[in-house]
Amino acid sequence: MKKNEIITSPAIEFDCSRRRFVTGMAAGSALLGLGLVPKLSLGQSNPIRRNPQVLNGTKFNLDIGYQAVNFTGREQMATAVNGSVPAPTLRWREGDRVTLRVTNHLVHDSSIHWHGMILPADMDGVPGLSFDGIKPGETFEYSFDVNQSGTYWYHSHSGFQEQTGLYGAIVIDPKEPDPVAYDRDYVVMLSDWSDDAPEEIYAKLKKSSDYYNFQERTVGDLWRDISEKGVAQTWRERGMWNRMRMNETDISDVTGYTYTFLMNGQTPDDNWLGLFKKGERVRLRVINAAAMTIFDVRIPGLKMTVVAADGQNIEPVTVDEFRIGVAETYDVVVEPSADSAYTVFAQAIDRTGYARGTLSPSPEWKAEIPALDPAPLLQHRDMGMGGNHTIHGGAAMASMSAMDHSQHNMGGMTALEHTGNAQLGKAGFGSNRPITHARTEKGPQVNMRAENARSGLNDPGIGLREHQQRYGRRVLTYADIRNLYRTQDSREPSREIELHLTGNMNRYMWSINGVKYTDAEPIQLKYGERVRFTLVNDTMMTHPMHLHGVWSELETGEPDYIPRKHTVIVQPGSKISYLVTADAIGRWAYHCHLLFHMPGMFREVRIS
Repeated sequence: MKKNEIITSPAIEFDCSRRRFVTGMAAGSALLGLGLVPKLSLGQSNPIRRNPQVLNGTKFNLDIGYQAVNFTGREQMATAVNGSVPAPTLRWREGDRVTLRVTNHLVHDSSIHWHGMILPADMDGVPGLSFDGIKPGETFEYSFDVNQSGTYWYHSHSGFQEQTGLYGAIVIDPKEPDPVAYDRDYVVMLSDWSDDAPEEIYAKLKKSSDYYNFQERTVGDLWRDISEKGVAQTWRERGMWNRMRMNETDISDVTGYTYTFLMNGQTPDDNWLGLFKKGERVRLRVINAAAMTIFDVRIPGLKMTVVAADGQNIEPVTVDEFRIGVAETYDVVVEPSADSAYTVFAQAIDRTGYARGTLSPSPEWKAEIPALDPAPLLQHRDMGMGGNHTIHGGAAMASMSAMDHSQHNMGGMTALEHTGNAQLGKAGFGSNRPITHARTEKGPQVNMRAENARSGLNDPGIGLREHQQRYGRRVLTYADIRNLYRTQDSREPSREIELHLTGNMNRYMWSINGVKYTDAEPIQLKYGERVRFTLVNDTMMTHPMHLHGVWSELETGEPDYIPRKHTVIVQPGSKISYLVTADAIGRWAYHCHLLFHMPGMFREVRIS
């Protein structure tokens, strides 16, 4: 069979029109309700609980289809690979060439994106950009060289199929001796499941963005604030939130009210189990495969030594806790005692629930489950507030008189190009330029702009900032990450592209520079150039941003050992920058990895 050849399966044939992956409205839920799903495409009728199968080698057959699951006491239909949720773990070896024949048994289009893999654009798996998607009854053959090692994952880039179960782990063994010493390793894949169809969740958010937020402030909170801050300050703060029509408890769009949080496909009650023997060093490959949930991970009683970030080896750093954004991966090594069992505890950022598992020398032993930390509250710093802001249209807005209209506007993209590197600052330390806002950031689609955005490098994140002082728990920050190897491209960037992550939470509208994806022009890069991307988060939500096809080299102040990432968290009201070497020709996706933000907060990056 020739590369990229499409094979039509005689098993099922449907005449389903292809939809752009950014619309998120697949036909599967309706067809399921009408009983039109062919029996052949369904998985086993009895829901199964097991760890995902591990597939080794260089040639793989992956079948996307429906599978009955039961995570909540009610049987539901999931989107599975080879009948498994999560999908099978793929184990590859650096230097090999892998071939994956993916057959779509669904009644609508599907796809697989190999997240974090550096590969040709036509193998990236994004419908509408790199290929046309995989139609019902067809097989698409992915084939590419594996030129990296580490922990990655794969997932659908069609509709909302990630939310319904189409995700799995990738573990790539290095060609050279592994610099990390360990005796056994486990994938720890975190995800969020809802019995509600993702289209229903999205529709509810569009009607009422706080539909799933039940952590509203109460009278008891009011009296506590008065006792701690006094009447005047409490009145000022409450008045500010009321005028902005914003909620300081609005941390996550979708919460534990509808989500069940899973670890390797196991609910907290099912309790995923990882066994170890006395004296072993255990490597945990933590992957956040959730649709909308950011997790904070810790193992009470154990220090974690972080040895890799997004599949790339880093200088080991020992912490008690780390935040993992949607689509990020972290590898940690732990040395548990054979005298105890330990809880692997991953609490949602909004503290509405958790995923958990157990590390134990005995399957009979269990560990205590820690209490959830207090629910965090948004602060002024999360609004990017400085001394100059006004209330505009019921929201906090920067003063329009301070805007710089001299910049180029390319279809909503703010391109801040410079002729000399002196204005950019030394590579590895970020831009020295003041923040500017594009004209397109004005209007009903944007209800807040950061005027004094701080660097997010040293910020553990909302809900974690006081943990060292309050609990004695050291929390990982991006500033702690230092690549194990020297920076490969030490050139200064020739230009800077400043992008603002924007939205109107009340209307549940998300965009970049105030322009949604369908109205935006591509970001154009020249092959071989070195560019700085500076991201400014004008919203009060945390956004994990993912650039396909090339590395995002995080500027941490260590220009000689810049860490390479594929997904970067941008904290509320903050900014962060990274360098990109445009060394992969093609059309690449660039987007927030929160599934329901992606339709608007998305750009195409063209390297030519």
